[in-house]
Amino acid sequence: MGDPVFIRREPVINRHKAIIATRLVVHADAAAAAATSLQQLADAWPPARSVMIALAGCLPSAELLAWTPPANVMVEIPATALDDPATGELLGRLHAAGIPLCLADYAPGLALPETPFRFLIADPAACPAFDDPPPALPLARRVADPDAFDVAIAHGYAGACGWFFLRGEHAWGPLKTNHAQAVRVLNLVRKNAEVGEIETALKQDVTLSFKLLRYINSAAFGLGKEIQSFRHAVTLLGYDKLNKWLSLLLVTASDNPIAPALMQTAIARGRFMEIAAAGRFDAIQSDNLFIAGAFSLLDLLLGTRIEEVLGEMHLPAPIGDALLRRAGEFAPYLDLALACEDEDPARMIALAGRLGLSAAQLNHAQLEALAFADSLQFN
Repeated sequence: MGDPVFIRREPVINRHKAIIATRLVVHADAAAAAATSLQQLADAWPPARSVMIALAGCLPSAELLAWTPPANVMVEIPATALDDPATGELLGRLHAAGIPLCLADYAPGLALPETPFRFLIADPAACPAFDDPPPALPLARRVADPDAFDVAIAHGYAGACGWFFLRGEHAWGPLKTNHAQAVRVLNLVRKNAEVGEIETALKQDVTLSFKLLRYINSAAFGLGKEIQSFRHAVTLLGYDKLNKWLSLLLVTASDNPIAPALMQTAIARGRFMEIAAAGRFDAIQSDNLFIAGAFSLLDLLLGTRIEEVLGEMHLPAPIGDALLRRAGEFAPYLDLALACEDEDPARMIALAGRLGLSAAQLNHAQLEALAFADSLQFN
């Protein structure tokens, strides 16, 4: 029996800074093992966007087709495997099945097979620009930060894979008026204020009311009936349950140009933490886990230091402990959520082991969280 198969993910972002796909890197010692693990994820598969499948630790071969790929799958082929007979067989069978292909580690002058590719993935350090039209849409990898992304786009790339938007220098400012209003609404609900008082606060920014009802009525909430007003939501759900959904008002208040990618990442973190800790906390604490993950990017989303934002809020101690000090009972789950975004999976694997999570549980939690965040449609 081979080593456990671990999957890590990263978004694919176009020139307009919208997420257009997800890249899943399957760390396996054989294509057959990757196929088995992918087949086990059918019930959690994210349907909203295309999903690129890349293998790490083995070459792609026809054994991968023991898995039945969902309709939104693309398979990534490394340039170093183009001369491998097993990969050549896979290329032909994927093309015949109508499954789109991506070519990784592309460089100008590379001899390509007749099989067409939808995307070419290249490192701008090795391929800084495209003087001639490339044979497919080029995506950059190993982009350092948003500035490097802008340079790649200016030199002909159509987008990039990775978490570059989480890095770089940031200019912090005070909390903006619309952000402060969302904080005020959250604080009112936290202290169980009268419904009328909260409704008055919501009416001061009609966008907040619109967003709240949209999220509560989304498929992600799974309520099965339409909520017509905040008062209706309180009657049906109660204050405790609303805290989780009101947190989305703050997460989605950003005017950062890369906000959709940040929002999806934040919500996926929160949902992942909930799933990873299932059965270990009560319902209220589970919702607070979600909030801790969702708030982990508030500084980038709001352009304000996290200490200043949280200083204005009345949050339970475990949330603040995790976000400000990486301490307390929520911290291991936040650390794991962040490690799932590392390019090297070693830390993710180690942290999952400390929490007693198997590779299958970790993989499932990541995809379920991604599907949840996608369902809120931030782009």
